[in-house]
Amino acid sequence: MPKTKKIILYFFGTVAVLLIIGGMFFYPRLKVQMQKPLGPGLDMPTSTPAESAQLPQVQNTVEATLTPKSTVTAIPTLEGTPTPAPLCGGPALMFILGIGADSGQDYKYGLADAIRIARVDFTIPKVTVLSIPRDLWVEIPDLDPTKGVDHGKLNQAYFFGGEGMGYYSGPGAGPGLLARTLSLNFGIQVDHYGAVNMNTFVKIVDAVGGIDVYLEKPVDGRSDDPATVDLGYFNAGQQHLNGEAALRLSRVRKLYNDFARQDFQTIVLCALKEKLTDPAIIVKVPKLIAAFKDSVQTDLSPSQLMQLSCLVPQLKQENLIMTGLPQELFEPSRVYNERQKNTTFVMDADYDVIRDYIARFNAGEWPDQPDEPSCP
Repeated sequence: MPKTKKIILYFFGTVAVLLIIGGMFFYPRLKVQMQKPLGPGLDMPTSTPAESAQLPQVQNTVEATLTPKSTVTAIPTLEGTPTPAPLCGGPALMFILGIGADSGQDYKYGLADAIRIARVDFTIPKVTVLSIPRDLWVEIPDLDPTKGVDHGKLNQAYFFGGEGMGYYSGPGAGPGLLARTLSLNFGIQVDHYGAVNMNTFVKIVDAVGGIDVYLEKPVDGRSDDPATVDLGYFNAGQQHLNGEAALRLSRVRKLYNDFARQDFQTIVLCALKEKLTDPAIIVKVPKLIAAFKDSVQTDLSPSQLMQLSCLVPQLKQENLIMTGLPQELFEPSRVYNERQKNTTFVMDADYDVIRDYIARFNAGEWPDQPDEPSCP
């Protein structure tokens, strides 16, 4: 064999050995980092099993999101009926508490401006997102008894749980207390949480180049009340929104009600989902996750975030459902707020009826299909 060829073979052989040794050394550390939660856990009963010991294949995950159809291997059950294997390396089911916080800089203070529960089915696949009214009057557990507070609006559970408030010292800070409040009052059991404050939301929308929305009617968020934020006026029709405008649209409520605001938020979320599933953006999702992991309050791990980003592009239109509890269940009311020493606005309802809807939502029995597509 020529001397030059021997040198080349020796070089590449040495490189291969070094890569194998390096992989043996770094793989366990990378695996641990990928599976490490990005924030404090909820420390509550969960339906999500422990993560697999296998390291998520980032490149394969990105390729899967670019593939229109996926081959799903059936797993025989004890009864012999094949059950589809979960896609993207995920669990069969995952319940996530989504929070839009009205804080601007960090997560030590602020109310839960938006509260949504995502039921993520990795086998069908299907994602159902349930919006919960923030003005429900609820019992808030695990608060410091010396503070004299045990009830409040649902959005205040996140507020009292904030690290800067000193009312709650349990797991998960604001999201943890909100999750416990939802469980106590309505039987909502979540596995994980993700909270985004206003500044981060603006940056995320801007990072994907803005969003495109269609409004059937004009949306008026203007106000001349110095105590109310002027959110501007949005014309009917198709329009492109940057992060700041998208945030304003998602907060409009004054001339409408909280249910209308939930609809505006759904329009914004659907537009953001459309942008994130654009092939030009999909390949950037891992970098987006890395860029914003320190700006989002969550106990999801990088590998779980990759599982979710892999799943979304594979959803059929009818299997992404954004819904809310029926508006006719609620009526405006007022209750006496012991902490504020006055009455406060709340949404009144039969909580047993709400719990029945929640039980069917947890089981995947409701809503079966939306009256119309949640996202166009």
